[in-house]
Amino acid sequence: MTDPVFALNIDTKEKLFAPLDRHFAGFMVRLSKDLCPRGQVNLWLAAALVSNSVGKGDVCLLLPEKAGRPLVPEDNTDTPPESLMCPDLEAWVRDLREAPVIGKPGDFRPLILDEKHRLYLYRYWLYEQDLARFIMGRMDHHAHSVDTALLADSLKRLFPGGDGGETDWQGVAAVVTAYRKLSIISGGPGTGKTYTVARILALLVEQAKAGRIAIALAAPTGKAAARLAGMIRDAKGTLNCTSDVKTAIPEEASTIHRLLGPTPKAGTFRFNKANPLPYDVVVVDEASMVDLPLMAKLVSALPDHSRLILLGDKDQLASVEPGAVFGDICGTDRILPSLPGLTKIVEDMAVYKPPKKEGPAGLLPDFVTVLKKSYRFSADTGIGNLAAAVNRGDSDSVRALLKERTCRDVIRQETPPPESLEKALEERLGHVYRDYFAAQNPEEMFSLFGSFHLLCALRQGPYGAAAVNRLVESIARRSGFIRPEGGWYKGQPVMVTSNDYHLRLFNGDIGILLPDPESNGQLRVYFPTEKGAFRKLLPSRLSEWETAFAMTVHKSQGSEFEHVMILLPDRFSEVLTRELIYTAITRAKKTVEIWGQEDVLAEALSRTTRRQSGLRDALSQFR
Repeated sequence: MTDPVFALNIDTKEKLFAPLDRHFAGFMVRLSKDLCPRGQVNLWLAAALVSNSVGKGDVCLLLPEKAGRPLVPEDNTDTPPESLMCPDLEAWVRDLREAPVIGKPGDFRPLILDEKHRLYLYRYWLYEQDLARFIMGRMDHHAHSVDTALLADSLKRLFPGGDGGETDWQGVAAVVTAYRKLSIISGGPGTGKTYTVARILALLVEQAKAGRIAIALAAPTGKAAARLAGMIRDAKGTLNCTSDVKTAIPEEASTIHRLLGPTPKAGTFRFNKANPLPYDVVVVDEASMVDLPLMAKLVSALPDHSRLILLGDKDQLASVEPGAVFGDICGTDRILPSLPGLTKIVEDMAVYKPPKKEGPAGLLPDFVTVLKKSYRFSADTGIGNLAAAVNRGDSDSVRALLKERTCRDVIRQETPPPESLEKALEERLGHVYRDYFAAQNPEEMFSLFGSFHLLCALRQGPYGAAAVNRLVESIARRSGFIRPEGGWYKGQPVMVTSNDYHLRLFNGDIGILLPDPESNGQLRVYFPTEKGAFRKLLPSRLSEWETAFAMTVHKSQGSEFEHVMILLPDRFSEVLTRELIYTAITRAKKTVEIWGQEDVLAEALSRTTRRQSGLRDALSQFR
């Protein structure tokens, strides 16, 4: 492997790729020792790149986007030397086709290269195919027969808010779900997704009549599951239906992992294709957070007759792990087959007012419903207007909203330099932490924890969540809220950072340390349960965790806080995108405060997140 154009020396490899990427690429080359030297180099490069791409959240590597272009280390903005150029596409693909570790779709090989020159790790190609097959299978079959007279009556009772002049998108979602075994409901904050799904569940129970209907509620994280359960409980109290119907709607929710039943073997579940879940309807909230592997495992565990209802916000950040499943599905309505007559059905039910234009504009997306009206933020609220402007990438409107200060619920100030950050945080947040550390019981402390939170765009660096958590602890220590000697302390919030199936703790779960009256005041980590209670664990039993006074915007998905402060770095970072800013803003229910330079914010709004995947193409192949 000494070709002067394609060879990568050890120093270059270490700058470009993580150890895992390099080891995987080396292993692929060792399994392909009969390749010519240039072919081995091209295989090494492709394998390292696909491993690196998956680590960044992509499902696959799109070779045409790399071919003939330079590879630049993330910390190097200089023009790269010739040795960092990727090969041209034709030569690259030709060499890869010769590698014994690379197969075409349908082969059982470590790597799969499809006709669009997307390179996959085999398991991710399989996950994508399984998910596409599931979606198309649900599109090809109607749900059980619908009693249209009963459906019309249910709509009038359960969705009385339509004014007759505009489309009632909540009602449309209900009709689509009645007729479809897969229903996707997307909407921004306050559009009533949970309100809608509670009424949809009542409608489905009524359609079942005397038959029993088993319903499961789930979400990606424990926090999101607890919030879903609480909102469903509240919504049930407003349902205009019989007590029997209300009783059939569950008031408990679980994480998707708990729903599937994790086994001691990591990544495997008790419920799967051979042993399906015992439910007729499964509702998943915060579906934008669900990565491709978990979504594929969930759908494989669903019985053939069941309905799947996914709730989320297509404009939020995608999952931390590979894939942008919810966003990909929400963008596929034009390539999927339509249920004949669905548009007429919702018109007849008086929930849909088609546009006056003739042609495709008057047709409904077949299984994706986007809720458009926000009931939380009125037209004159800053958060609602700010979120909408961010979503459009309208930096002029964002700048005007933050400069005018006419809306009390949104403000911006410059990010202080790193050496002044601790002092600025203490001046701004000292009273917040004083009240928090004064709390005496888990209910009060979790309530205060949920009333305000500091969100960081970055994980590392002086403005990253790790450094900011250390600053907050320094402030608390200096103020006498925690002991100066370090160690565990009362009020310490911790976030679980990896799944622990033995402890039934999952990535993103939040706990808080408090003295336990039943253990002579010794510290225990209190974790809220889906039932509204708490369970306690010895801190020493936690294996992977981090302090969570501040968290990254990614980690905040599935959570809501009364007041949110967003900390952006003082200069632009590739991490900053429109979706990240939108997600951060929409975590707030009452006020949002942005610390960030105007030019940094504007640059972030000009960039959108794009995850590489082949899901949309895979769906079109199954038509």
